[in-house]
Amino acid sequence: MLTPLDIENKRFSKKINGYNADEVDDFLDQVTDDYEKIYRENAELRDAIEECNKELERYKNVEQTLQNTLVMAQTTADDIKATAQSRAEQIIRDAQSEARRSSEEIAKEEFEIRKRTEELKRQFGVYKAKMEALLISQLELLQEDKDSEE
Repeated sequence: MLTPLDIENKRFSKKINGYNADEVDDFLDQVTDDYEKIYRENAELRDAIEECNKELERYKNVEQTLQNTLVMAQTTADDIKATAQSRAEQIIRDAQSEARRSSEEIAKEEFEIRKRTEELKRQFGVYKAKMEALLISQLELLQEDKDSEE
């Protein structure tokens, strides 16, 4: 690619019936100026494109990091949810087991209380019968004493 300096330093050989050297020089000066402007603009645009590409790459890296973070957050949320669900199910199972155990204990205690109550009723009946028999015998003794005193 030609540089503006190449255009400016270009010299042509002269011939007898050739072009007017001043007109050619003026035209080349104008072409050199325009070419230099375009050349600088092109260099600036290349720099801008390079900077844009660097920024684009940085944004792509940020996007990738964000995507990875979102995936990790979703995975973590899923893990936490699964752990919480598992823990809730375990708490329910433990509570049900405790309720069954408590119910069995209460039923056993109720059975023991009923058994003890029946035993006490039986003993009371026996005691009552003995007391009744004792009272009857005492009454008979008193009656006999009364009869013998008379």
